[in-house]
Amino acid sequence: MRRSIAFSIVLIALFAIRVTAAEPLPVRTIEHEADSVGRAMKYNLILPADYDATRQRYPVVYLLHGLTSNYTAWATMNVPKVAADYKLIVVMPDVGNTWYVNWAESEGTRPNRWEDYIVKDLVGHVDAHYRTIANREGRAINGLSMGGYGAIMLGLKHPDMFCSIGSHSGALSFAARTAESVAKGEQPEFMRREWSGDVNPKIKIDGFSTPAERTPKGKIFTTQEQCDAHDPFKLVLLVDRAKLPHVYVDCGTDDRLIDSSRRFCRLLMENNIPFTFAQSPGGHVPPYWSREIAHSMAVQNEMIERALAQAAKAAKPDTAGGQ
Repeated sequence: MRRSIAFSIVLIALFAIRVTAAEPLPVRTIEHEADSVGRAMKYNLILPADYDATRQRYPVVYLLHGLTSNYTAWATMNVPKVAADYKLIVVMPDVGNTWYVNWAESEGTRPNRWEDYIVKDLVGHVDAHYRTIANREGRAINGLSMGGYGAIMLGLKHPDMFCSIGSHSGALSFAARTAESVAKGEQPEFMRREWSGDVNPKIKIDGFSTPAERTPKGKIFTTQEQCDAHDPFKLVLLVDRAKLPHVYVDCGTDDRLIDSSRRFCRLLMENNIPFTFAQSPGGHVPPYWSREIAHSMAVQNEMIERALAQAAKAAKPDTAGGQ
């Protein structure tokens, strides 16, 4: 087991950070209507350096933020510079403190279908307004902390949409922990907090700019079955192996969440599921994510290139002779 884990860690060396003199790419903020959540939402966007000079289509990497964070966070963590090395569209959305799921019960007048927001409204808007490769082979999804959970969970629930899924410091045990709360008739810990009403001036989303506004009222899950249906440890064993996205996971050795990342990768190893795992010094902090995004983007870019090459090969007519 130790040799296998060490081998998986060594694999990351194959995707070493590219040394570049490229300037960080500009970040654009996009506003759009999102029917699934009944409001206007924003996301940050990075386009490839040559986007305006060509008519070609580009793959997309979606980067999901963590709890208490927002769509502006990833752009402050080295992403504009790392993205300059690749011909990728990078999309950084916002879901507040919702855990990227469709809530079982919502109070108030607006729906809280945040899974639908990502896989329908957001992806649909990006594909409709930019020259994307609008299929599974041209998409990857990744995130940190709550976003790491969201990226792995969404990717496993929608393996037809993403060829690569990733997690930095992911809260991968969230659904299992929430199941324990449901069994006790309690709300999960994040719902028991007193969220502030102070406006974050960076967000600028009407009615969605204070921590209290960004945390839904209601119940995220109400049954064990709902928890299981959003649990990466269970979902990964249900996906057809031929459709399973490549899995990337990393975590800092000083991070309180590293145990769930190790347990998830151990489950993948025990079930002979391909994955890339890395652990290195660091905690649950922006300097760690600012460093490791270079590794994950290299891996996910490579997985996209492989998937596109395989799809092109499969689509090419067989010109070989024969009787």
